[in-house]
Amino acid sequence: MTPLPLSPRQAGWVIFILALGAGFSVASIYYAQPLLPLIGANLHLSVEGMGLVPTLTQAGYALGILFLLPLGDRHDRRTLILLKSAVLAVLLLLCSLTGQLTSLLVVSLLIGMAATMAQDIVPAAAILAPAGKQGKMVGTVMTGLLLGILLSRTVSGLVGALFGWRVMYQAAAVSIAFIGLLMWRVVPRFEIHSTLSYPQLLKSMAHLWQRYPALRRAAFAQGFLSIAFSAFWSTLAVMLAEHYQMGSAVAGGFGIAGAAGALAAPLAGGLADKVGAGRVTQLGAALVTVSFALMLLLPALPVHGQLALIALSAIGFDLGLQSSLVAHQNLVYSLEPQARGRLNALLFTVVFIGMALGSVLGSKLYVLAGWNGVVILAVSSGAIALIIRLLENARLQAAERAVR
Repeated sequence: MTPLPLSPRQAGWVIFILALGAGFSVASIYYAQPLLPLIGANLHLSVEGMGLVPTLTQAGYALGILFLLPLGDRHDRRTLILLKSAVLAVLLLLCSLTGQLTSLLVVSLLIGMAATMAQDIVPAAAILAPAGKQGKMVGTVMTGLLLGILLSRTVSGLVGALFGWRVMYQAAAVSIAFIGLLMWRVVPRFEIHSTLSYPQLLKSMAHLWQRYPALRRAAFAQGFLSIAFSAFWSTLAVMLAEHYQMGSAVAGGFGIAGAAGALAAPLAGGLADKVGAGRVTQLGAALVTVSFALMLLLPALPVHGQLALIALSAIGFDLGLQSSLVAHQNLVYSLEPQARGRLNALLFTVVFIGMALGSVLGSKLYVLAGWNGVVILAVSSGAIALIIRLLENARLQAAERAVR
């Protein structure tokens, strides 16, 4: 067994492979979205039938986070990651071969569950990181994960248009299989710290939630930031089509702009290592709030200025969201290192709820109040997250002064 954590020289290569694994695996749950018209035409599906594909994929991911991630505290994470990568590759291949709605929906649900290997990889990176480098290493892996989310739709739409939707899933299967082989070669085995049975693991999550107020505050703050993030991306394409007569390809271009913000995540992680995760979460929430607030100025600008401001805001709030998430993970992982899988599951369950709420509320507000309604929702959500972090950091500073 390779000693953990790894040396800086070893860790760099391993973390890079893990970042690839996180990005490609999480991308698997988003490939279907731009391919739905092609899938629907090929399988003769109704609009409702097509809509069930991404819905069940996301549902599978949520179920996997809640019920599979805790296994990382009971079993070797390397084994879990490799097993999920093999299963995911097979499922993606099966998806490319399906010929009816029922089998497509079943496979989509299972793809979502297997894609949670991305969330097994993140705490693995924290364990492997050399002393004082945990934030930077987790930030690198989270950059891969967020790039997978932001770029998956663009790649999927392009490959689908050129070669068909089945080829996209076949290519995805090959990519996961290849990365699985790389991880098999370079990722070491992990020590097992818990002897709890699976039912006991699930039960212990409720105790962890009650035991650590810092976990609850981190989860709620990141959940509100996720509402803002999801509200924007779930309505952007519709807004661009209605106000600027631009197609989905342009919306994908804004996704690339947002991805630029994600590239700075390792810097945010390194900053968390130096000045503390609490300060970085505060800065991240402030950046999200300000970036969305700037979009309230859109009516005062010419068209080109409006589009430029939307792109700059996307870079800003993606950077803020990613920085806050990396810092929150650092904070949560430090609460109880032996329970990182369960802590990660609790954090991302709330994040996922925030994403779902953002999508629903954003769509409803867009219909009722237009784009300004979506922006106000995003600003309000970011401001609530910022208030949570300001109050938490003030409480911690007061506690430190009392000790002195």
